[in-house]
Amino acid sequence: MLQDLPPTVDQVVVEAARLSPSPVDAVFSVVKVNEAIATAPRLDEALTGVPGVQLFRRTSSVAANPTTQGLSVRSIAGSGAGRALVTLDGAPQNDPFGGWVIWSGLPPVSIEGALIVRGAGAGPYGAGALTGVVQLSERTRVPSHGEYEIFAGERSSYGAQGAFATGDVFLAGAWQQSDGWTPVRAGRGAADAPLAYEAMSGVVRYAPSLGPVDLALRASAYEEKRDSGLVGAESRATGAALSAAVAGRSPGLGTEWRLQLWGRVSDLENSSVAVAAGRASTTPASEQYATPAVGVGVNAALRMDRGTGGWEVGGDFRYADGETREHYRFMAGAFTRGRVAGGSQTVGGLYGEAWQDLGPWRLTGGGRIDHWSSFDGSRQERDLATGASTLNFTPDDAEGWQPTARIGVRRSGPLVFRAAAYAGFRPPTLNELHRPFRVGNDVTEANARLEPEVLYGAELGLGGEGSWRWSATLFTSRLEGAVTNVTIGVGPGTFPMAGFIPAGGVLRQRQNAGDIDAVGVEAEVSRQWGEVFGLRLAGAWTDAEVDGGSAAPQLTGLRPAQTPRVSASADLTWRVVPPLKLLASVRYEGQRWEDDLNSRSLGAATMLDLRADWRISGKAGLWLALDNVTDEAVETGQTADGIESFDAPRTLRIGLKFTP
Repeated sequence: MLQDLPPTVDQVVVEAARLSPSPVDAVFSVVKVNEAIATAPRLDEALTGVPGVQLFRRTSSVAANPTTQGLSVRSIAGSGAGRALVTLDGAPQNDPFGGWVIWSGLPPVSIEGALIVRGAGAGPYGAGALTGVVQLSERTRVPSHGEYEIFAGERSSYGAQGAFATGDVFLAGAWQQSDGWTPVRAGRGAADAPLAYEAMSGVVRYAPSLGPVDLALRASAYEEKRDSGLVGAESRATGAALSAAVAGRSPGLGTEWRLQLWGRVSDLENSSVAVAAGRASTTPASEQYATPAVGVGVNAALRMDRGTGGWEVGGDFRYADGETREHYRFMAGAFTRGRVAGGSQTVGGLYGEAWQDLGPWRLTGGGRIDHWSSFDGSRQERDLATGASTLNFTPDDAEGWQPTARIGVRRSGPLVFRAAAYAGFRPPTLNELHRPFRVGNDVTEANARLEPEVLYGAELGLGGEGSWRWSATLFTSRLEGAVTNVTIGVGPGTFPMAGFIPAGGVLRQRQNAGDIDAVGVEAEVSRQWGEVFGLRLAGAWTDAEVDGGSAAPQLTGLRPAQTPRVSASADLTWRVVPPLKLLASVRYEGQRWEDDLNSRSLGAATMLDLRADWRISGKAGLWLALDNVTDEAVETGQTADGIESFDAPRTLRIGLKFTP
């Protein structure tokens, strides 16, 4: 969004048919993200400015393969599928097949804010909110003639986005492309290529005025294409979503209610390659030519808020179906095997939650019961030349009931005190159950016998609301049945199901590899000196350890993969003169391990970003940004033979924001 939009600019309001903020959210660890969304090149990068919120392998959506764009809240254990639920005005944004979020499908210009709830999100959020939930809100106010942005940067990076509203219709769209950078530095060979990228998305929302009832009909679509850093390795993700929501007030039944129906379709094409010795060349390894998936769902809520207390009841149901279709086993210049694997899932639950104010104290508690099922799974493999079946595997259907709950207390005042305990769960995705994948010479097998992950946690928090706003939270959690990519063999060698693993490669399988215990501290302090200076400091420390038990005893005592102990950030804003605003952001992330065995270390990294915004007039502004000012080598991956990959080098960007 355009920063500091003058109040004299006429605006069009298009409602979004959503409930007002929950009265109980403040009892838990919540963080609001608003202005950062207006200046971030991508939505996921704005969210990860909150310590503890992490993307898999430190890689934003400008470079990450779609299958690793999952988001986790709190550094308990990173996952490509993500361990957090992401919603947009109540509708889940996680992919129905893989659980990841295609961030390019959510243009920053279309989002007015995010509320991040850290800790298991039982209650109204349901399955998937294992380590927390990110509640996105779509814009309801747009300048009368729209709002637009164009930008360009190094390595042939270009983009544009815009939002427009008229009457009862809201429109937004974005396009971005870049030639990218080559992630491998030392040891680079002819096999290595830049991470080129192109994405586009669009959304339309129709919200006619119906008196006391709000109705919102929304449709969106996206497409992104990217190269994966190796010659011949590339992906293409497409998808579309529809939703219909109605919300209103019924004094005789409850103060607020909402009913929402939603549906999503997605597809993924993803090719992988094997890398020759010395990285001299690549050979096709698999061609995932389609991954059609569909997800549909419904959710409903009824809330009674009396001002000093109240309750909320509701429920939701989700259905997902999808499969991977691919060719593999490249021999004599052609693929020789074909694979189709997938299945269906359902998850649904009912919840009830109540709260009561007793002077400065607010008490809340609630419970939830969900039923999950995985069914109609299959994995069929055949010889492409003869059509003969080489594997016909039909896993058993699985189902179960999962109770969860959360309770909390908060004392308001100059010194804020909070305490909470909660439980949440996440069923494995269809991707984890059925889809094997390959990165270079490393292969990860699916596991159709995975069980849901369950997290139990508690936290204590203190905070202050004076001229210095501050908060500190101590938390502990136990993640039971953690889905982990467990190493089961190294190449060269031939293994059941996976086949041949070349030298320098590793075979892993997704497993419920015991439990993960974590304790940590999150803290933040901020202050604003009028309109001239603003300062924000935040950090998180997490000590996480695997208890592999009998499932994976070799992991006991190790730190979970992709889990840094320390992360911190600092933001400083300075309005030099009324038209000019400067922003400096520093991000630090400690060392993490690339793999489950803690054998591949990814070093700590500190990144400095600078930005200047110059308002030319009441309707236009220029900005200049320099990312990774010091050209820090931010390590994002490491192969079994020691080849390291890195995030983006220093990058200069310039843009223009305007409203006609």
